[in-house]
Amino acid sequence: MPADAPTILANSGGVVPGHRVRWEFGPLSEYAIELSGVHGRAPRVCLLATAVGDDPFIVASFYAAAQARGVAASHLALFPMPNVGDVPEHLLEQDVIFVWGGSVAGLLAMWQLHDLGPALRTAWQAGVVLTGSSAGSLCWHVGGTTDSFGPDLRAVTNGLGLVPFGNGVHYDSEQQRRPLFHSLVADGTLPAGYATDDGVGLLYRGTEFVEAVGEQDGKGAYLVERGAGGTAVETRIDPRRL
Repeated sequence: MPADAPTILANSGGVVPGHRVRWEFGPLSEYAIELSGVHGRAPRVCLLATAVGDDPFIVASFYAAAQARGVAASHLALFPMPNVGDVPEHLLEQDVIFVWGGSVAGLLAMWQLHDLGPALRTAWQAGVVLTGSSAGSLCWHVGGTTDSFGPDLRAVTNGLGLVPFGNGVHYDSEQQRRPLFHSLVADGTLPAGYATDDGVGLLYRGTEFVEAVGEQDGKGAYLVERGAGGTAVETRIDPRRL
């Protein structure tokens, strides 16, 4: 049962420390599952951990969290080769695709190598909910700020562009994020875009921003637009608390 419109929930959050497992699905991930509209069976959630090289520890932790939650889990690995025979078909069979954080530059390079972009676009258009945190947020946008190349943040501009915006993640926890995102929007490297504090997500229906949602109090989302004279204008968006 697909979502009733192409849906993305792009987060700076989504998992929380677990009680009996290392981590659990947090309110943002639970909301992504809710958006899929599944009733009467276990939701099908597929992990893409490309941004951490399909780290077996992350994959195992995901399956443990999924079992604790009652989710029908799968994962798509690209190292050392795809672990499923028909990647587009597998993605279309999901209710939610969850992209783990890490190197967004590495993720996008591997996805391009395996021509994953068209398959993800098709799944999104079919109503499979796309979600994820950090790199798993940036990837759906035109681009954003990344530490993929080292501790001094740089721009990434080759995102999938399913939504026509720039994206800033970890806006309140990493001091380089806000000024660099402002600079990239101000000089036209990135289009106007949305940024999230940790624990906040951005909901898109089709290519339109709908709302910001949060799993913590006191956090914000932000619209950053290009202003006059090569400046950036930031407008705070108060998230709806999940």
